[in-house]
Amino acid sequence: MDRRMKEKGRTVRWIRLALWAGGLMAMPLMAQNSQTASAYNPDAQQVFIGEDIAVARTTYGKVRGFVMRGIYNFRGIPYGASTAGKNRFLPPREPEPWEGVRPTVAYGASCPQSMYDRRPESYAMFVDHWNYDLLDEDCLRLNVWTPGLDGKKRPVLVWLHGGGYARGNGIEQDSYNGENIVRRGDIVFVSVNHRLNAFGFSDLSKVGGEKYKDSGNAGLLDIIAALRWVHNNIANFGGDPGNVTIMGQSGGGSKVCTVAAMPEAKGLVHKGVALSGNSFNATDKAYAEQLGQCILEEAGLTASEVDKLQDIPWEEYLRIGERATEKVNNLPRMGGRGGFSPVADGVHVPEGDFYAPGCAGPDIPMLFCSTFHESSPTRDNPELEEITWEGVADKIRPAYGERAEKIVKAYSSQFPGRKPAEIWALITSNRKWVVETANRKLQQKSPVYMAWFGWESPLFDGRHRAFHCLDISFWLMNTDLMITHTGGGSRPRALADKMGAALLQFMRTGNPNTESLPYWPEYTQEKGETMILDDLCEVKDDPDREARKTLE
Repeated sequence: MDRRMKEKGRTVRWIRLALWAGGLMAMPLMAQNSQTASAYNPDAQQVFIGEDIAVARTTYGKVRGFVMRGIYNFRGIPYGASTAGKNRFLPPREPEPWEGVRPTVAYGASCPQSMYDRRPESYAMFVDHWNYDLLDEDCLRLNVWTPGLDGKKRPVLVWLHGGGYARGNGIEQDSYNGENIVRRGDIVFVSVNHRLNAFGFSDLSKVGGEKYKDSGNAGLLDIIAALRWVHNNIANFGGDPGNVTIMGQSGGGSKVCTVAAMPEAKGLVHKGVALSGNSFNATDKAYAEQLGQCILEEAGLTASEVDKLQDIPWEEYLRIGERATEKVNNLPRMGGRGGFSPVADGVHVPEGDFYAPGCAGPDIPMLFCSTFHESSPTRDNPELEEITWEGVADKIRPAYGERAEKIVKAYSSQFPGRKPAEIWALITSNRKWVVETANRKLQQKSPVYMAWFGWESPLFDGRHRAFHCLDISFWLMNTDLMITHTGGGSRPRALADKMGAALLQFMRTGNPNTESLPYWPEYTQEKGETMILDDLCEVKDDPDREARKTLE
């Protein structure tokens, strides 16, 4: 009897581990005709799709998705009309209403872009295996994951993808999948595609006049349109339009910061989470206008022919935009990222400091996080892993001149026990801009929280360390899904449980404190209170302040 009981116990533990690895733990299974989840049965049917299954109403018509492992999926829902032809460069238009029920079972097209290296020989493709399919200007689509179509008011998380303002889409990485956090947190998850690069941020206002006055921020206005869709429709998907958190990483983090400063976002967003990307100002208007003029020149057109830019095939216009960027990328600018990015037009996006007193945008609680090693110089160069202290100083000297040795010494003193390659990664990944953005956000009344993610990937002999993008799968509870980032297993899963719980609590209350983490104080400029996220989580006061000072 004892032997049989032990074998049964091992079998149960094995099944539980297998379910967790697939993202299914504590998973309800949707009954075929039900609008809410019922008890999970691993031997039962896992996917449901049919005439009367997963049908929801939007302001433009009904949509039909499907139910997978107990979670409703709606993919590629249009929140705007095609941006091709006469709609190119203009603010987003509402989609045309449709009759009957529209299938929404596949992800929508991504905005035209130059994609990342996808060759079989690419280690980057192995690590990130970007999810791209169709590229097209009919790209104003969003995806919804929800536990039920039951009228329940669940918190809503809207994901804004990375890739700067040039690349990416709402399901670019498996980390972006909303199924696990929706199931674990009983929330609604939405991811958004919008216009990028020259299609979303070509400022033609000076050469094209009133018609194109908003062209420099068309991509941001797309995001506002998506948020307006959420506000008007998400209740039909079991979400609460009065509790919407915007979250993004890298370029998506910058989008979060920028949207949080836009007057149009008032009433549409209520919290913000910016990961490894931040902004406190936008690109100078004169610079953006000069880029628009260069586009016209590259196309061989005069100002009177600006409308012809709408007729150029998107493949050709993408190349025109890239050539124009190369020509103006060394021009001086007052602020912002430069290139194709949000423009400080003083209408949609503030001129100067996003969070200055009197800012017309929403004043929302915000959580900032960056990783220890956003950039690890040895990532693809194992021969550099044994670099010396003198070697590190030599590597950073072109950027810091005679201060190089002082900087290396300051970082090695503040982070004792780290070898030179690790210190090099910390220096190149310094938190200057995320700290500066958080400090400026403190000008508003809403609270600010700061985190620093230090968990290191065991893959590639540990050279990737706590790299850019790694923390996404932890926040969204996808560490066993994004296995080429984390390696999978119980170690990353344990931290994901803690981080996911903090995110869900922040979504509900504007405060990330849970029993799973130490007390997380609000961030202040004086102390720089920061939650260190690692196997051992702890709060430290501005843990790299003294070293960081040497970079300024």
